[in-house]
Amino acid sequence: MKTNNFGLRLLKVAMVMVGITLLSGFRSIHDAEPRKDQQIMLALLLDTSNSMDGLIDQAKSQLWKIVNELSAAKCGDGSRPHIKIALYEYGNDGLPASEGYLRQVSGLTSDLDLISEKLFALSTNGGNEFCGHVIRTSLNQLAWSSSDADLKMIFIAGNEPFTQGSVSYRLACSVAKEKGVVVNTIFCGDFDEGIRTNWKDGADLTGGSYMSIEQNRKTVYISTPYDSKIAECNDRLNKTYIQYGAAGEQKKAAQATQDQNAESYGMANKVERAVSKSSHAYTNSSWDLVDAAKEDESIIASAPAAQLPKEMQGMSAAQRKDYVNQKASERKKIQDEIQELNKKRQAYIASNTPTNNEDTMLDAAMIKAIRGIAKSKDLVWEEVKR
Repeated sequence: MKTNNFGLRLLKVAMVMVGITLLSGFRSIHDAEPRKDQQIMLALLLDTSNSMDGLIDQAKSQLWKIVNELSAAKCGDGSRPHIKIALYEYGNDGLPASEGYLRQVSGLTSDLDLISEKLFALSTNGGNEFCGHVIRTSLNQLAWSSSDADLKMIFIAGNEPFTQGSVSYRLACSVAKEKGVVVNTIFCGDFDEGIRTNWKDGADLTGGSYMSIEQNRKTVYISTPYDSKIAECNDRLNKTYIQYGAAGEQKKAAQATQDQNAESYGMANKVERAVSKSSHAYTNSSWDLVDAAKEDESIIASAPAAQLPKEMQGMSAAQRKDYVNQKASERKKIQDEIQELNKKRQAYIASNTPTNNEDTMLDAAMIKAIRGIAKSKDLVWEEVKR
């Protein structure tokens, strides 16, 4: 009987060891899974009080440069992360006092034209800037991922003390830390004053970056020999979009409007947007048949004829498919051409940009912070040689 008991105990030990091995394997697989379809989620919280016209102007003029930085990131497995951006305004007396003088302008979305449209519609007014309130609201309202593999960031910019309002910034930042969201603070003014008014403390609480910028500085663009070629590619690229659905025509018109908004800051900014449109980050499956077909090819045949471009309305299902494939092939070639031109353009810019005072603008401050945080999520960038 003793021998049998010993054998039974030995069998139990063996089973436990097998279970541990299996569990360890499961954990390894489970830990690796979130790295697939990795996301970058960024919420931009902008002070739109009277003194912040310069900040909003910088945001409008630098949006596509920031998008291009995000889209250039690579995951550890070589894939590209999905990018979503949200936008809030706060500190505007035109907004309801009962809601803390803040407003969600857009939730987290991959519709970059929508973010551009909403950003260009912002205007400044008044001034009651409650940082803790807008941080907490963005944490509660937005659909933040629960995956630890995703890069989740808040960038809040303003110029009044971080302590204002009835919602404690410390409490709001503790909620952010629990959700794995890093709060980065951008003080529009003197660096030391931002420290005295608790902007740095707000960033430190979540392991974020504190920065100060000169919000009234104008964006300086470096013109390159490749700009006109990329702009011409953009014009050809637009012709590959095939609107469908009830809002298709309106959304395609909005695409052209955002091209014009970008160009209002000069050719170089139009080029930045064109580069964004050549990247994986710019996708419009809700209204463009080429992007939609990548997710579900059946949409080509099922889309109502009356909601397609005139040249497609009399086509058979087979003809539609051939037409969409043709446009997809054209788009890929143009996007590849833009990417190649942009490599040369970036090298030219790197060689002709002064290195002093780089962090005094919104885009430079944000890009520096993004790269610093991204290392912890195995996100990397290829360096451009000067």
